[in-house]
Amino acid sequence: MSDHLWGYQPTSGHTAGADLTGYTVEATDGSIGKVDKHSDDVGSAYLVVDTGVWIFGKEVLLPAGTVKGIDTEHRTIFVDLTKEQIKDSPEFDKHKHTGDPAYHAQVESYYVGHRLR
Repeated sequence: MSDHLWGYQPTSGHTAGADLTGYTVEATDGSIGKVDKHSDDVGSAYLVVDTGVWIFGKEVLLPAGTVKGIDTEHRTIFVDLTKEQIKDSPEFDKHKHTGDPAYHAQVESYYVGHRLR
């Protein structure tokens, strides 16, 4: 499963190159925020979500493999995680999220253990 965590699921409806900035992100039990930044890089695709006041302005890093669907008409992304799972995720590090293999391994380890089946 971890091999595909950093890439969009084929059933997600994601089109490479699509701008997801500003899309609302919905967990299985409600909204968690909006996409602040994203990447389509092969083997390292992700979303950075600004959670706003929900968890005091925290940003979270969601590997693209957690995306289960994208509604382009309503600009909404659905992830297969609960709000609590996202809230408890590793702290987002804006300096390490793009090139630190140890940080990616930490994030990957957390999400592999918490994804819904």
